[in-house]
Amino acid sequence: MITVAIVGASGYTGLELIRLLDRHPEVVITSVTSEQSAGKKISDLFPTLRGRCDLLLEPLDPAAIAAKAELIFTALPHQAAMAVVPAFLAAGKKLIDLSADYRLHDPAVYGAWYEPHRNPELLQAAIYGLPELRREAIRQACLVANPGCYPTSIILGLKPLLDAGLIDPATIITDSGSGVSGAGRSAKVDSLYCEVNDGFKAYGVGGAHRHIPEIEQELSELAGQAVTITFTPHLVPMDRGILSTIYATPIRAVTTDELVSLYAAAYGNEPFVRPLPKGQFPSTAFVRGSNFCDIGVTVDSRTNRVIVVSAIDNLVKGASGQAIQNMNLLCGFPETQGLEGVALYP
Repeated sequence: MITVAIVGASGYTGLELIRLLDRHPEVVITSVTSEQSAGKKISDLFPTLRGRCDLLLEPLDPAAIAAKAELIFTALPHQAAMAVVPAFLAAGKKLIDLSADYRLHDPAVYGAWYEPHRNPELLQAAIYGLPELRREAIRQACLVANPGCYPTSIILGLKPLLDAGLIDPATIITDSGSGVSGAGRSAKVDSLYCEVNDGFKAYGVGGAHRHIPEIEQELSELAGQAVTITFTPHLVPMDRGILSTIYATPIRAVTTDELVSLYAAAYGNEPFVRPLPKGQFPSTAFVRGSNFCDIGVTVDSRTNRVIVVSAIDNLVKGASGQAIQNMNLLCGFPETQGLEGVALYP
C-alpha cells in the first residue's frame, strides 16, 4: 500500500487520476491540491466523487505534501511543474509529471517550443513514460515524464513499422482529432459549447503544435535517425478521445497481411495495445474511459502508402491512465492494476 498526492487535482486529468485510483487496491490518496479552489472539497468541484473522495483541496506547499505522500502526481501546466518538481525529488519522493516539462531531453529544444527551462539538469534523469518503449527504465526511475496524448497515439501507431525498418521516416504525415477535454478545464472561448458544437477544425497548422518535438524525439530514437513529421491536430466536438490517421511510404513492397501480422507480433504481449484484424479500424467509442490503444493498419496499393489508424482516450491512455500504469511499474505492482476496466459504451 502506498500513499499518493495529486498536485493540480482540479483539472480533468486530476479528476481522472482520482477516478482510476479510487479502484486501485494498493493506493490511498492523502493529498489533493488546487490554488484557486483551496479549502473546498474536491467533491464540491466534481460531484461524481461524492462519498468516494471528499478530501479538502490544499494550497501547493511541497514540504507539507511530501510529508503525507510517498509518490506524487503533478498535473500542472508546463512551467508550473518545474517550479515544484525539484523540491519533491529532494524530499526523496517518486514523481510522475503529467506536464510537458520533462519530456524533452534537450533544454534548447524545450526553450524553443516553450520557455527557458528552470532545471535542465533534470531532463536527462527523467524517463519518458511510455511503457511500451521504456518499461524497464521506468521501473528504476525517480522522475517519470508522462507522455502527451497526441504523441502516445502516434508513437504507438508507428513503433512496429520503425522497429522493422519498413517505412521511409521522411514521409510520415499524421492527422489527429481530439475531444475538447484535451484543452483542459479552464475557461477559454475556443472551448465554449457554442464554439465547438457542430464544428470540426484544424489548429496548430503548419508545424506549430507543441507536441511536435516530443513526437519527433521519440520517433527519431525508434528510427535511429532524425525524423521530421507533418502533424496537423483537429478539434472534434466530443468530450474525449483521440483518433490519429498516420501515412508513410514503405521502403519495399508490403502487403496488408504482412503488416497485420507485424502488429499482432509486436503488441501481442502488451496489455493495453490492441492490434485489430485485417480490414478493421478503431473508433474512439470503443476505448472511451479505458486505458487501451486500438490500432488498425492497411496498405493503399494505389498510392503505395501504409496507413495506420490508432485510437485512445486522451484522458486515460493519453494522460491519467498511463500515469497510473507508470506508477504500477515504479512501485512493483501488476502493470494493469486499477486499469482493468473496459471502455464505456455506448
